[in-house]
Amino acid sequence: MSNRTLIKSGRIVTVDPAVPDLEKGDVLVDNGRIAAIGAHLTADNAEVIDAASMIVMPGLVNAHIHTWQTGLRGLAGDWAGINYFRAMHAGLATFFRPEDIYIANLVGALNQINSGTTTLVDWHHNNPTPAHSDAAVDGLLESGIRAVFLHGSPKPDPKPGQRPYSEIPMPRAEVERIRKGRLSSDDALVTMGLAILGPQMAVDNVCLTDFALAREFDLVASLHHSGPKMLAPEAYATAAREGLIGPKLNIVHGNALTNRDLDVLIGNGATFCVTTEVEMQMVYGEPLSGRVREKGGWFGVGSDIESAYGADMFNVMRMTLQAERHMAGERHRAKTGEVPFPISVTTRDALRWGTIDGARMMHLDKRIGSLTPGKAADIVLLRATDLNMLAASNTTHAIVMYANPGNVDTVMIGGKVMKRDGKPLTPNLAAKAAELLRSGERIQREFRAVSPTASFA
Repeated sequence: MSNRTLIKSGRIVTVDPAVPDLEKGDVLVDNGRIAAIGAHLTADNAEVIDAASMIVMPGLVNAHIHTWQTGLRGLAGDWAGINYFRAMHAGLATFFRPEDIYIANLVGALNQINSGTTTLVDWHHNNPTPAHSDAAVDGLLESGIRAVFLHGSPKPDPKPGQRPYSEIPMPRAEVERIRKGRLSSDDALVTMGLAILGPQMAVDNVCLTDFALAREFDLVASLHHSGPKMLAPEAYATAAREGLIGPKLNIVHGNALTNRDLDVLIGNGATFCVTTEVEMQMVYGEPLSGRVREKGGWFGVGSDIESAYGADMFNVMRMTLQAERHMAGERHRAKTGEVPFPISVTTRDALRWGTIDGARMMHLDKRIGSLTPGKAADIVLLRATDLNMLAASNTTHAIVMYANPGNVDTVMIGGKVMKRDGKPLTPNLAAKAAELLRSGERIQREFRAVSPTASFA
């Protein structure tokens, strides 16, 4: 099979200001990278993909997802935050075996590929043993997706005599084992970062220890900050003074950040991820998107919990966009008495959040996130002639406001075609699906047997 692919005659959206969009153009892929973008390209010995009825775009970047929950879909649709933290972290998570983690990560990643996402950030905080971490990485590697595996901390209730998780720093030996072992390369398809507790969920010395560990191993450290109550209210300021906050610190949610802490974080180059849907459901407060934009910052977007709703990045972009339009409009009206004109947040902004800004958040933007010659060929083709897309004359509007995973015709990751003609190319997919069903059913059954009054409603 040729190492060259020529995608012909598509409507091309590059998400790169230096590479113009084309109403009708071609993309040449050579040895896993984008070699050229233009009109009327030719290439010897290249496989040709006819994209005449397609939109050609960069693969989407899901910048925050708990992939291990794939087998528990449908549980959390009506959950408030207290249901989630009690039933999921202190309950269901404790019944996962390594093989449950493996199949959840594998099928969850395959679903992302099928849905047009070529990179996911796997925020993995159900790893009580090294075998669980290895199983999570196994699932990602087998799927063929590009991923950042963020090694996290489980959150069970402490047993008698044990310290609570808030007082336990990241396990240095385990981080070192993975970092110096199978995820030692920052150029591989699956790379490594840390999913640390952070100042909301950990005491001061744990926060500073985790920040320092990430700096020592040169890893992105991502943390949740979803509420105003903090176990370490001075940790951001202290870490900044000690030089531990920089571009490789990532804040997920951040809705309740104080203005002081937000200024400290932005001023020291930290990055942000907004997951609007779960933030609205669990009442974390107004999404951080507007405050970051007003301060000149930027953010990626993610789907978050598989157990509550579909991990569909088209929906993530659209929901984040409309929520931010609403909030920005209300702020403007409160200040001026008028609705804003012209609209202050655009579909182009949303597409950037779901592609290049998510890549930038994980320091992958030099490799992926846009259709740029020299970058990895992570490319998605959407059928523009499907009934829900038909007659959408503005291509960016079509992607953000109309598209869904059902429109994804072709997915390419690093030049390898993973989906073609609307069908995943994964072998034995039915067997994998059946394994996921068995896993999820067993976990729920075993949990309910010992927790008959657990609240799922």
